[in-house]
Amino acid sequence: MLHPSYSDLMKVVNKDVEQGEAPVVNSRYSIVMATAKRARQIIAGEEPLVPGKDRKPLSIAIDELNQGKITILGDDEE
Repeated sequence: MLHPSYSDLMKVVNKDVEQGEAPVVNSRYSIVMATAKRARQIIAGEEPLVPGKDRKPLSIAIDELNQGKITILGDDEE
């Protein structure tokens, strides 16, 4: 089992969405794509935003998302 779970990550990502607005993320696929993209950035040399010297890039990316250090932008927000 993943910790945090997909539903926990979706709650973190959507926490700033006002009632009545569409959520930023509404599927597991979006979470997977965002964390994979961030993991590739870390592999390419970007500095992690959370401590994790001996951890895998994907674990670091998940922690960054869970702690609110990175955000997922919608298609129209880039």
